[in-house]
Amino acid sequence: MAAYVVFIRNSVCDPAGMKTYAKMAGEARGDHRFDALAYYNPCETPEGEAAEGVVLLKFDDIEAARAWYHSDAYQAAAKVRQGSSDYRVIITEGL
Repeated sequence: MAAYVVFIRNSVCDPAGMKTYAKMAGEARGDHRFDALAYYNPCETPEGEAAEGVVLLKFDDIEAARAWYHSDAYQAAAKVRQGSSDYRVIITEGL
């Protein structure tokens, strides 16, 4: 069953750090297979707290999503993101 990782960007406090994160996150893909379904396209928030941006990644299954997110390479990138911005990250199974 497909699984998704959803990144919801609330705000950025360090744009230079986010450029570093983008480079590191791209390199963290490694051999992990996923499809980017949405990548910071214009978005609207009809309910709840507004988001600055959204990324939606599709993986073959929840194990693959977790393996990528918890990989050493992505976790190194995540630390840079966490110091440079405020995000919510959700891992969920599809239907």
